[in-house]
Amino acid sequence: MRIAPQPNSPQRQVPSLSTARLKPIAPSAVQPTKMSCCQGETACCTATPHAEATTSKMQAASQRFQWRVEGMDCAACARKVETAVRQLTEAKQVQVVFASEKLVVDADSDIRSQVERAVNNAGYRLHSNTQPVVPTHTWRDYLPLLALTAMMLCSWAVRAFSPTAGQVAFILTTLVGLWPVARQALKSIKTGSPFSIETLMTVAALGALFIGATAEAAMVLLLFMLGEHLEGYAAQRARSGVSALMALKPDTATRLRDGQRETVPAESLRPGDIIEIAAGGRLPADGTLNDDIASFDESALTGESVPVVHRQYDVVPAGSTSVENRVTLTVVSRPGENAIDRILNLIEQAESRKAPVERFIDRFSRVYTPLVILLALLTTLLPPLLFAAPWQEWIYKGLTLLLIGCPCALVISTPAAITSALAAGARFGALIKGGAALEQLGTVRHIAFDKTGTLTLGKPSIVHTETCAEISENELLRLAATVEQGATHPLAQAIVTAAQQKQLALPEALNQRVVPGKGIQAQINSEDYFLCAPDAAPDGVLTPQQRAAITDQETAGRTLILVVALTSRQLLGYFALQDTLRPDARDAIARLQAMGIRGTMLTGDNPRAAAAIARDTGLEFQAGLLPADKVAAVARLREQGAIAMVGDGINDAPAMKAATTGIAMGNGTDVALEAADAAITHSNLGALPDMIRLARSAHNNIRQNITLALGLKGIFLVTSLLGITGLWLAVLADSGATALVTLNALRLLRQRAR
Repeated sequence: MRIAPQPNSPQRQVPSLSTARLKPIAPSAVQPTKMSCCQGETACCTATPHAEATTSKMQAASQRFQWRVEGMDCAACARKVETAVRQLTEAKQVQVVFASEKLVVDADSDIRSQVERAVNNAGYRLHSNTQPVVPTHTWRDYLPLLALTAMMLCSWAVRAFSPTAGQVAFILTTLVGLWPVARQALKSIKTGSPFSIETLMTVAALGALFIGATAEAAMVLLLFMLGEHLEGYAAQRARSGVSALMALKPDTATRLRDGQRETVPAESLRPGDIIEIAAGGRLPADGTLNDDIASFDESALTGESVPVVHRQYDVVPAGSTSVENRVTLTVVSRPGENAIDRILNLIEQAESRKAPVERFIDRFSRVYTPLVILLALLTTLLPPLLFAAPWQEWIYKGLTLLLIGCPCALVISTPAAITSALAAGARFGALIKGGAALEQLGTVRHIAFDKTGTLTLGKPSIVHTETCAEISENELLRLAATVEQGATHPLAQAIVTAAQQKQLALPEALNQRVVPGKGIQAQINSEDYFLCAPDAAPDGVLTPQQRAAITDQETAGRTLILVVALTSRQLLGYFALQDTLRPDARDAIARLQAMGIRGTMLTGDNPRAAAAIARDTGLEFQAGLLPADKVAAVARLREQGAIAMVGDGINDAPAMKAATTGIAMGNGTDVALEAADAAITHSNLGALPDMIRLARSAHNNIRQNITLALGLKGIFLVTSLLGITGLWLAVLADSGATALVTLNALRLLRQRAR
């Protein structure tokens, strides 16, 4: 049975990643509660008083606006929206998050109408609701594609009877299919994106009509339209993991106030509110359980199919489902800061924390398209002008190269894989702060672990009881718990907890006092009792045999608490306490070692306690380390290759920053979570090897995607110059490659915890 907290003691709040504090999305302006003092890829620094004052002024002047964008099929579409809004002089900062279809704009004034106009002019639609845009596909969405297909078939049928009439039919079909494409191309040019796929497609179709390749012009547009639908489907699948997480939060909640039930919007809940969850209902916010015991299905958040049993005062994350009973909970998370919001915000941060390979691809794609357009122009002009080659043949080849210049497949190759990997990791409790962290995780070959709270539960418990007089174990525990009652030391609380679990009745203790540096003393039934460490025991109490037994216990890494009757100067017995190893620690480390990853434990604990844990887990260890020593140890290990540091406390934060990658346990301090590049939300070490396996898979997937995107374009570039392939195959090289790259990235969503 868990100890009930003191009435005046504050309940522990769910630790939240500072970088993952997501504000509720609303059409109105939102004042940021916190602005980072760092930008881009730099690590977060500590704000000085002057910096805090500057930040306050910025917050007073700046407003944040957020929307959902409808109509984005790929990362290139997100870039068009971003470019269109950045042209507004009032917009200070613009970010489009393709994974969740979100547009975020920071400005000094209310520019909602200008942003909406700019996005509409770019050919996309904005929504102000807080829910993701749910695509509702009907037959009307496929009507343009079906109509163009029908016109193509009719044109072929007409040409079979009359070539001249067939040419006219294909021209008409091309113009019908070209109209929406050319209109979107014009919008993109006006909003600052001249090298869009629509622009290239328009030039290629008009050029094909000019040289008389009417059938191919129409086929190009038909295949382009088909490719757009495939890209839209693939993008929807890629975002399905994020949308599924958003759907875990119910819109309403049942709040208990003055004994009355009331249905309220979930975003109106505040810490301290009492909510009621029916059997089968989902939690709209993080909360502490008020009932004695209850089971919750947390599979949507952790991937663990077995319901988790929680006891009174346990924190239950939002999105969990009450399995059997109607329960009540006390809300502990503020709006926008529950478990699901933290996961969503970390996924969204992927685009602001791009992997080095992704940043390179972005820069390369901006140069790639103009270079291919220049190559297409030179291909069209140079052979006819210099070598008197036929104009029609080389114009056709130039138009084919023009279609190969679209970078869609290349641009989406990396973010599609990263977004899929982050969504897959979130399912089993591994939160990774963006593509850079994901790429670094894939290179890790050595992991340093903190001991207390990371490899162990951080809660000492009694593992052995020895009685040295005519007294039972329960009586010894009852006396010790009575003396320790009300003490705040972890060892004292472990003894009291053990007595409460056995439901032992505790008598009243008098004259309770702490003896600094030695132990605690109290009087029970006119007898004075003293609980102390072995080296603080009164002279003459311990026999040589008892000292030898105590030394054996300490050698095993255990902490000893002696119970001494002062009046009779007799040792009644002792308790051996030990911080319990996490149940999944051995298996997780064994799996890491099987993956070729070394492990080292860095701890401030004494060498004997560290050696005991090291023996159980098979880790190397360094003990007696201060925070600065941990930093130095990590720096030395980093010289041998990429290293990750896993920790949970304030003293671990510097070492986590010094490592290639910092990984925080979800039950850790806010400082540790702030310093980390990734977090294990439910403090389940079994998620660590799964996280690294996912990072490696993502790294391989990105290489495959880049090879696929550039390889297909390279092949069609050569075959087009040689005259082997034509316009419609060039379209397949673009739309087909984009669809293949996205579908390949979606394979990462299948990754599950082992």
